[in-house]
Amino acid sequence: MRQALDWLLERDQPAVRYLALTQVVGRTPSDPDVQEARSEIPRRGWASKILRSQLPDFDGLHGYWHNYVLLNRPKYVATLWKFLVLVDLGLTAENPQVMKTCELLSERYLRSKTNYHLCTTANVVRALVQAGYKENDRIARALDWLVEEQKEDGGWHCFDSSKGTLDCWEPLSAYSVLPKSRQSRRIKRSVERGAEFYLDRKLFREGSGKYAPWFRLHYPVHYYYDLLVGLDVLTALGYGGDGRINDALGLLRRKRGPDGMWPLDALHPDLPPDLPKTEYSMSPPFEPFPALPFGLEKVGSPSKMITLRALRVLRRVGGQAE
Repeated sequence: MRQALDWLLERDQPAVRYLALTQVVGRTPSDPDVQEARSEIPRRGWASKILRSQLPDFDGLHGYWHNYVLLNRPKYVATLWKFLVLVDLGLTAENPQVMKTCELLSERYLRSKTNYHLCTTANVVRALVQAGYKENDRIARALDWLVEEQKEDGGWHCFDSSKGTLDCWEPLSAYSVLPKSRQSRRIKRSVERGAEFYLDRKLFREGSGKYAPWFRLHYPVHYYYDLLVGLDVLTALGYGGDGRINDALGLLRRKRGPDGMWPLDALHPDLPPDLPKTEYSMSPPFEPFPALPFGLEKVGSPSKMITLRALRVLRRVGGQAE
């Protein structure tokens, strides 16, 4: 593990260094190394490159990438997707460019229920909370709506269905970043029901066959699911001690290389060729904008983001990243 941790703590990617120090090593925000790494995130590395590609203000609009009309198209290079990555990399609304995007996404996606779409709404809520954005009334309304949209079986579904699916993990992820003080009784009960939905399925058992993309590791994840997504969310919610995650943990450990690092298996959209032609398949004519895969690292090579997330999970499970 030491070799992998040393790799994450290298200074070439200050975002990874910052996240590894705080989420794997356990350093506090006041630690000088943490403060130094955090200050470098917008200046060097992946986050800096994404910030530099943000388009200039136009006709009163600001904080966007690629185009200002559709903030989630084309997938996965438009505003929503870039914002999710920036927040994952540790940037917050303290950064003026990030703040502009927070305001834009809040206005476009959280203004009222007519703007809501389950996966998008949950993703936006999670990212805004992570970013420290203070528009709490809109966020609170959206959280209440996520509770209302939960299915009888405890899961959620982004499309019309009476049942939940493991693919729709975003509401639980939104809950996972909420401070305890912001978790109402309804949200706490929703967490319990949602966690049970995943635990009962061992985080990867759904349907009669094995869905191959769930067993490959990806970053960015956008709105897709895989076993590391499930482990990250469930352990963040405090379910690391539940034995029903052990099979998924075993699969994660077996994917670790002899150097202690995990590879990036694929970039999204990572979909099986026989997937029925729906909006989800992102194939014309269902999707007028072809998906443009966006990645930070090379597929098939050791990944700092995958390794970081895997070690974060193992630390939550065992008290340290083994």
